[in-house]
Order: sequence, then structure tokens, then C-alpha cells
Amino acid sequence: MAGPSAGHAQSTTKGSSGLPLPRFVSLKAERVNLRIGPSTDYAVSWRYMKSGLPVEIIREYENWRQIRDADGTEGWVNQTLLTGERTAVAAPWMRGNGEDVYVMMRRDSNSSAAVTAKLEPGVVLKLGECNGNWCRAETSGVSGWVSQNEIWGAYPGEAFK
Repeated sequence: MAGPSAGHAQSTTKGSSGLPLPRFVSLKAERVNLRIGPSTDYAVSWRYMKSGLPVEIIREYENWRQIRDADGTEGWVNQTLLTGERTAVAAPWMRGNGEDVYVMMRRDSNSSAAVTAKLEPGVVLKLGECNGNWCRAETSGVSGWVSQNEIWGAYPGEAFK
């Protein structure tokens, strides 16, 4: 996978829920079946075994949401298995690039601030806010700021609190 914005431009399209598409949410349940279509009549193509993983809703059909994960896998899940809580994955596109590859978590939202943690690619973060360039994040009891272009779970330039 290329970078965090590869083919994922944020638009102003609204889904049937009235919420924007695409948009980021996270998995609410510990076990989530990813289906090939929007109904329990469709086969399960994948099973997620961890709550809190960020996913991108790309389509809506009744109470089903077509999602895409950080690896680009797509499928359908029931909306009750999703939550609006924002999470992110630290640079999933850098997994497998060597042992000394990290995303720096910093004390403040600038690249010269002190490093509070070195995050391995693939670490899941809870996001508190993003200002368009940096996101306040927490993982394993450590908090700080990460560059928005080094995570998957917030669009480039997206700001929220």
C-alpha cells in the first residue's frame, strides 16, 4: 500500500444515514464478520477478532456498511458492530520495512517536540482530536501527538475534536 491518502480522498457525499461518505469509524465488537454482501445471507469472507480497529465506511445499504480496512480489504458489516469512536493505525504501509522503522509520538503537535514514544507500524491508537496536521492520540497508557500523514484513520487535512 502506498501512503495514507492513496485513493482515499475525502468527499462531501452523504450516505443514506445522512452522514458523510467516506468516513472513519472503528469496530465496536471483539468479533466482527466481514461479509461479501449486505445481509447475513452472504458468506463471511473475513473475521476481525479485535475491537477498536479503524475502518472506513465507503457505502451504506439499509443497516449495513461497506467498509475498507487499513490493508485495503473491503466487505460489509452490520452497523451495530461499528462505533463512531475514532482510532487509527500507525503507518500500516511501513510494516515489514525493517526493525528500526517507527512513527514518533511527540509531546506537542510539532516535529521538534520531545518524543514520548516510538510506535511500531501497525500499532492501534485512540484519537482524541486532529488539527489537520497532527492528531492527539493514546495507546497502552502513553499519550501524545502523531503526524496525521503517518497514520491511517484520519484524512489528510481533516480536523475534529
